[in-house]
Amino acid sequence: MADTDLQISRQAATLRLMVEDKIRSAISTGRFRPGQRMRERELCELLGVGRTSVREALRQLEAEGLITTTPHRGPIVSTITYEEAQQLYAFRAVLESYAGQEFARRGSAAEMSRLAEAVAEFEKAASGTNQHELLEAKTHFYSTLMDGSGNVFVKQTLTQLHNRINLLRMTSMSRPGRLAHSVAEIKEILEAIRSRDAAKAAAACRHHIEMAAEAALAHLRDNPLE
Repeated sequence: MADTDLQISRQAATLRLMVEDKIRSAISTGRFRPGQRMRERELCELLGVGRTSVREALRQLEAEGLITTTPHRGPIVSTITYEEAQQLYAFRAVLESYAGQEFARRGSAAEMSRLAEAVAEFEKAASGTNQHELLEAKTHFYSTLMDGSGNVFVKQTLTQLHNRINLLRMTSMSRPGRLAHSVAEIKEILEAIRSRDAAKAAAACRHHIEMAAEAALAHLRDNPLE
């Protein structure tokens, strides 16, 4: 086998990742709704790319749980039941409280500074009306929190959970009063980590997830995504 046989086209890989990100973001912000069919031809027209890129992106998003392929309908945006959401949030609370605990225990000054910046970014986004910026800021906060935990397996697992939770996140943050409470809760997480109080950081993370779950489940109870 010649060495050139192993070379990868960076441009093609970059295009595929961009298509994934665009579709993932559209699902997260509700442009593509749970249960909606993801027709390749329409996606190609919307995104201005070929079917190969769209097909590969849908395959990756199916692996993440955001897309489900169903008989006679093809790819659709995944739905989530009330029971599944309960389980997702319960598992997330366990892992995220551990992440907060470990960040407080071992996080560097530079990592804490990045977390503070992420909190400030989210607070700023929460004062505006751009839902995409709000979701991006919240995702950045969680990513920074996971990085600070120093556990790659926790980050991998939580990233997958967050991809599914994004189906509910915008609805939970849109509940009256929830956004202000969310800002206050992540500030508590930051302060606990800064003070290197591992137990308090774990408790603050768990409380934040429990409050988010309460809002999301209340919405899902009234508006099932099936």
